[in-house]
Amino acid sequence: MWLSDLQKIGASLTALGLLFFVIGLFMLFDGPFLSLGNILLMSGISLLMGISRMSYFFLRKEKALGTIGFFTGALLIFFHFPIAGFFIQLFGFINLFSSSFPLVKGFLRGVPFLGPLLNQLTHYRESPV
Repeated sequence: MWLSDLQKIGASLTALGLLFFVIGLFMLFDGPFLSLGNILLMSGISLLMGISRMSYFFLRKEKALGTIGFFTGALLIFFHFPIAGFFIQLFGFINLFSSSFPLVKGFLRGVPFLGPLLNQLTHYRESPV
């Protein structure tokens, strides 16, 4: 699948946002890094997915609790409450993307080095049948 120029920029902004977010966590919940990570992540996702698909994803009725938690956490980080904001945002993230976790787990099991390690850590055995 080929990406348009806007989607390539969105993927770069998303990766940069994740990097700044992780740096903010490693620097013991540094608010400016977490805020910059949130801004870059949200702008990158909107360019990657498109505004209409992103708004459809966040505004669905069954995702309302996750959306409220995610954006409330982001606002708390912006208003200098990074620890509380991070955990509320984490709660929202888990509620938003919990339906995707089995897909991600199945994908990670197929990664050459990570798959056997994940199988060993979770004591996963394939059926002989």
